[in-house]
Amino acid sequence: MASNAEAALKLFEQNLGKEEGVGEWHTVDQKQIDLFADATLDHQFIHIDPEKSAELSPYKVTIAHGFLTLSLVVHLGKTVPSADPKAYEGVVMGVNYGLDKVRFPSPVKVNSRVRARRELLAAELKAPNTIQIKQRVTVEIEGESKPGCVAETLSRLIYA
Repeated sequence: MASNAEAALKLFEQNLGKEEGVGEWHTVDQKQIDLFADATLDHQFIHIDPEKSAELSPYKVTIAHGFLTLSLVVHLGKTVPSADPKAYEGVVMGVNYGLDKVRFPSPVKVNSRVRARRELLAAELKAPNTIQIKQRVTVEIEGESKPGCVAETLSRLIYA
């Protein structure tokens, strides 16, 4: 009899290369940018000083840290519908395993709205109760032609 992970792997394999969906919008405001600056000790003016940014930055406003945009991938991903919800039945926990590739094609300006678009790239059984999935997550910026972030994420799903 197949384990929960083995059964889920078959479902994931049916959706390889397909877009899983698009999530809900989230506004990146100055408070969130400032809190991230405090947490990471990165207080460069382009993030935290609206007046200096208006004067010196090519964007004329503050921008989110690239790593703030990347860190939002988990939150934004929660609202992306799964291609096959049955593949997640029996998951006890998910663990961030890493990243294969990350790019920041466009800055996320203060008060921009962002959302995630996700595609399943790979799924592999790592243990009888564990699947590793690789997803391409694109963080879109409302009204912009280029995304704020494109990341290939690796997650481990542990099944009961």
